[in-house]
Amino acid sequence: MEFREVVRRRRMVRRYSDEPVHPAVVDRMLAHAQRAPSAGFSQGWAFLVLDTPEDVARFWESTGADPGTHNRWLDGMRTAPVVIVPLTCKDAYLDRYAEPDKGWTDRREDRWPVPYWYVDAGMAALLILQTAVDEGLGACFFGIPGEHLDSFRAAFGVPDDHAPVGAITVGHRVTDAGSTGSPARRERRTNLVHRGRWGTTVTP
Repeated sequence: MEFREVVRRRRMVRRYSDEPVHPAVVDRMLAHAQRAPSAGFSQGWAFLVLDTPEDVARFWESTGADPGTHNRWLDGMRTAPVVIVPLTCKDAYLDRYAEPDKGWTDRREDRWPVPYWYVDAGMAALLILQTAVDEGLGACFFGIPGEHLDSFRAAFGVPDDHAPVGAITVGHRVTDAGSTGSPARRERRTNLVHRGRWGTTVTP
């Protein structure tokens, strides 16, 4: 698929068929995610892959969605055969930039005007979403509720120095895409590009 088509077709898909996702496709998603840029080539991300019915069920239960809870969004999302959780490790960045070639001699977090450990993990997550489109699949990025982070960590043995930035469901699309997202209720903005000076907007 042409890259422009991948970008144009990317949507958050919230309901999936029962057709399994081939493991080689999941591997390609993860390989592409690891090609994302990272500050100082820190590569401080990690990816928890849940691709068995037992692991996927444990994910939903550990993040607060017990089997007895039902709504349109949750019922659709739980049909995904694969869940990928991108995580980030802040320490990897603080350690990397304390190395001699970066010029800093300490791990002070206040040197960072932007927490690039989250930015980089987000870019890796986008590559997973785009690869799903390229493979003819659907995917959806969503957050893990903060009050359930401890139970999620305990369920999968996630170390304290790694923080999930969200989760991604992956599967084959169905005609009924599940609950509609915000794009169904809001128009796409066209006044976001400022050329030369703020306030001089152009339509791409």
